Parts: sequence; C-alpha cells; structure tokens
Amino acid sequence: MLLQFIVLALFGMAMAHVEGVVVVYLRKAIGLLDPEADNRQALEQVPRRYVQIEMTREAATIVMLVSLAWLVGENLLHQIMVFLWTFAFWDLFYYVSLYLLIGWPPKLTTTDVLFLIPRPWIAPIWFPLGVSSLTIILIFLLYLLPYC
Repeated sequence: MLLQFIVLALFGMAMAHVEGVVVVYLRKAIGLLDPEADNRQALEQVPRRYVQIEMTREAATIVMLVSLAWLVGENLLHQIMVFLWTFAFWDLFYYVSLYLLIGWPPKLTTTDVLFLIPRPWIAPIWFPLGVSSLTIILIFLLYLLPYC
C-alpha cells in the first residue's frame, strides 16, 4: 500500500507540473505577468468565455482525480484516501511548479484564484499550501503509518 501511495504522490506532482505549465501559458496569453497583480481585478478583466473554458479544465482535473481514486481504491475509504492524497500532492506541487517556472507566487501572502467552480475562490497561497500539507501529514500518520 505504501508503494502505491508513493506512486500516487508522483502522479499528483506530475499532474501539478502539467497544470503549472498550462497556467504559465495562460498567464502569458492574457497578459497576467505581474506577480503582484490583484487576482480579483485580473479575473474581472478576463473575457467570460475564457473563464468558462478554464472552468472546464478545473472540472476535468477533478474528474481525473476521482477516476483515479475509483480505479485504484479497494473500498470507499481507500478511494477517499487516494483522492485526498493525490489532490493534496497536486495542489501543493502546482504552486511549487509555478514558483520554479516563473517565480510565482513571490510570497505566501500572494492571493490566487484557487478554483472557479462553483464561483471564484480567492485566498492567499498559504491557505492551499497549509491544507494540502496537513492532508498529506494526516493521511500518512492515520492511514499509511500502520503499513510501514
């Protein structure tokens, strides 16, 4: 089981990098190159059609993670752990990838549009980093440690 979760973590990190690269191109395409830009105002400047397209990318990401959990999980609890574990690595390493690629976010208090579904969720970067880190630690301690 531990090896399976290591591979799932690698999958989440790889998926995060792919999403990070896509966001680099999106930021360039719509002119959001200023690392200190107010994301709430920037979102209002993006044409609605592109926001809707981005929402489909977000939905597809969740579908991929749910599908993976459903295929890998042996029962409902295991499926939930697979989803949360992979989601946490994806979310955490998405920001690591963006920082390594373009130096964004410049600081942990920088705000970001976390999700657009069902409406925009805007928060400082430290929030998803903290939730993802805590999720990884808790799943390891409560669910995976007994298998070590």
